[in-house]
Amino acid sequence: MGSSDFSWTLPDHPKLPKGKPVAVVVLDGWGEADADQYNCIHVAETPTMDSLKKGAPEKWKLVKAHGTAVGLPSDDDMGNSEVGHNALGAGRIFAQGAKLVDTALASGKIFEGEGFKYIKESFDQGTLHLIGLLSDGGVHSRLDQLQLLLNGASANGAKKIRVHILTDGRDVLDGTSVGFVETLENDLSQLCAKGIDACIASGGGRMYVTMDRYENDWDVVKRGWDAQVLGEAPHKFQNAVEAVKTLRSETKANDQYLPPFVIVDDSDKAVGPILDGDAVVTFNFRADRMVMIAKALEYEDFDKFDRVRVPKIRYAGMLQYDGELKLPSHYLVSPPEIERTSGEYLVKNGIRTFACRQFGHVTFFWNGNRSGYFDETKEEYVEIPSDSGITFNVKPKMKALEIAEKARDAILSGKFDQVRVNLPNGDMVGHTGDIEATVVACKAADEAVKMILDAIEQVGGIYLVTADHGNAEDMVKRNKSGQPQLDKKGEIQILTSHTLQPVPVAIGGPGLHSGVRFRNDVQTPGLANVAATVMNLHGFEAPADYEPTLIEVVDK
Repeated sequence: MGSSDFSWTLPDHPKLPKGKPVAVVVLDGWGEADADQYNCIHVAETPTMDSLKKGAPEKWKLVKAHGTAVGLPSDDDMGNSEVGHNALGAGRIFAQGAKLVDTALASGKIFEGEGFKYIKESFDQGTLHLIGLLSDGGVHSRLDQLQLLLNGASANGAKKIRVHILTDGRDVLDGTSVGFVETLENDLSQLCAKGIDACIASGGGRMYVTMDRYENDWDVVKRGWDAQVLGEAPHKFQNAVEAVKTLRSETKANDQYLPPFVIVDDSDKAVGPILDGDAVVTFNFRADRMVMIAKALEYEDFDKFDRVRVPKIRYAGMLQYDGELKLPSHYLVSPPEIERTSGEYLVKNGIRTFACRQFGHVTFFWNGNRSGYFDETKEEYVEIPSDSGITFNVKPKMKALEIAEKARDAILSGKFDQVRVNLPNGDMVGHTGDIEATVVACKAADEAVKMILDAIEQVGGIYLVTADHGNAEDMVKRNKSGQPQLDKKGEIQILTSHTLQPVPVAIGGPGLHSGVRFRNDVQTPGLANVAATVMNLHGFEAPADYEPTLIEVVDK
């Protein structure tokens, strides 16, 4: 739609009144699965969520939070926080990161675009460096996309290629890093057979090297900078497979937290530091864990850590990671243009909004990958810094209660029409694979929900509680019959990734019209249906091109 084709004014809902404060609570990583000992939500004491589920059945619904429902290529693709919150906030399904990249690679258009032409200028004299997560998890990157990028770059003139790998163990099983590195080494050896100078240059675990987010811990990015750019790390190896195997064994670190290493030649010299005249591509398609390294690579005025040496490079992201910051300024695939989000519509219709986050989910992602306010006179965003320097299972309660307290105070203040929060516990602790800690995390999230709903009760408001994707509800890998899968030692294989499970949507509160119930005629309801639902709860009808609302009003 062009700017002249629509009005920002939302029509009033014919049966739902305005003026009731609405709390929107997103439980991160809170799916619905069969009850067993590996379902941490089931094991945990969660009386608040239990009461919503067991209360009025017409006020509790399961919706799809993965695959095509959130713009991903297929229903084998697990959802994630970025695409989940994009869908929740935008109210429509946009082709997302992985799908955009798949299309560009399949058509070959990625190698004809302005971003690739820009980095290609370095191919004659310089090295092409590829930095990203080595995994087939499909949340931040995919191995097959890296393989196509390697082949396409070499076919389009790249003569010297260095890959800087980040091991996963979060979106895939811990320990799978070795197999991914072996696969990549084989691919690179095939390029070498064609006369391309290609090898792995450095590496480290994703949660310890490079992939921090929301400026939580710049030391993570510095470790990556030192290894990737300076060619310096506490561990040196001549072979990446050996590096990963040795570091897993000797340091007892899992894939997520492998210390940084560099690959060196026979004379102990790093084989691939980033130098003047080189080209660099960060090949992750998901934005949140690439923004910080993008700033370090691109910004001249940078003070987060001492970069020591700042090479003059041509840098491009797989996509643009922050549309508001225009970061990076060059990218290989154009991101989805998510405009006219529900947040912007509601603000322009007078809805005063408070959003509290531990990460950028209910602000940046919710608003279509956009930083900042739509109208700072009607919005207030509060960030609760997360714990730094520890794994999340050490303090599984995280900052859930602090987030809830901010939300409660905002609701009771009477200054806001919508209070929106994300409670990250189920996902962030679930990613550690620590079942006991994840149970504690789920209980803490439930306590936070209670605090928010109690405040809504006090002010006569309305609540909508949902989730962005699954995680904590199934912490074990399963075989085809659904039973826990065992490894070669006969031990269960812990699942640290997101899941393909549906997530709940629950509505209620004293301000909810008595005739409201969930509809049964929405085909395959998903997260994108939530935006129109929230607009209804505020007394408005959603724009015509939004996914349909989940609710209807029946006369009693």
